[in-house]
Amino acid sequence: MNFNNSNHEDYTDSDKERPRLYVPIVSWNVNGLRAIFRKGFDDFISKNNFDIICLQETKIQEDKIPDELKNVGGYDLYLSSAARPGYSGVGIYSKIKPEESGAGFDNEGRIIWHHYKDFIIFNTYMPNGGREKKRLPYKLEFYDRFLLHIKNLLKENRNIVITGDINTAHKPIDLARPKQNEKNTGFLPEERAWIDRLISAGFIDAFRMFNNEPGNYTWWDYKTKSRERNVGWRLDYFFVSKGLAKNIKNCRIMSDVMGSDHCPVVLELSL
Repeated sequence: MNFNNSNHEDYTDSDKERPRLYVPIVSWNVNGLRAIFRKGFDDFISKNNFDIICLQETKIQEDKIPDELKNVGGYDLYLSSAARPGYSGVGIYSKIKPEESGAGFDNEGRIIWHHYKDFIIFNTYMPNGGREKKRLPYKLEFYDRFLLHIKNLLKENRNIVITGDINTAHKPIDLARPKQNEKNTGFLPEERAWIDRLISAGFIDAFRMFNNEPGNYTWWDYKTKSRERNVGWRLDYFFVSKGLAKNIKNCRIMSDVMGSDHCPVVLELSL
């Protein structure tokens, strides 16, 4: 991936006289792009008027997308699909044309990025370690490669937003039953330590800037009907580099929005 762009500008305190631009961004693991459209996704986006829509687990190949999913009013669609049909995948619907766009890291369609004028956004669907932890080594290796890439960008003074399904609950407050899950993937010490390293590298968990209460989750198990009892996990995040922290207006979880086993998370920026 090439992030070099001579037109990139970072705003500083000297830019205070510039008009402020409100940029609402939503992130949602939709568990199938076609499935979520059958459940009223177009109504959801028309009512909320987001500028950038980051989706995970799209489960669709680019050459299989019907026109009605491509041509959503006011948005351009960018996709990164897995080599394996019906698996993984991420996408971005954007009203703002990016200066650059790209994808990479593996053949499972887990990362797509947009380079806008004021920031780079990474839409991510991180690997799951699996019930038997068979995929845990791959997940941790993926985490480390991604963090190394991000650290290199921070050295270039980039403003960065990382969003998506991280597939790990960071702290005990981030899941309903931490004790029962201490030895389960998604809450293992080595997985949680990676989020610590990401934050130490210079990122802020945007949701926790505004809400430090328990009971705020973004994923619930379908099989056990855990959403009805709010027995969930917070697996979906916005991590924002510290240089952009002053531009965060709000970050919230839309737990009342149905249609997937995850719910949307919204970041509001004022640039």
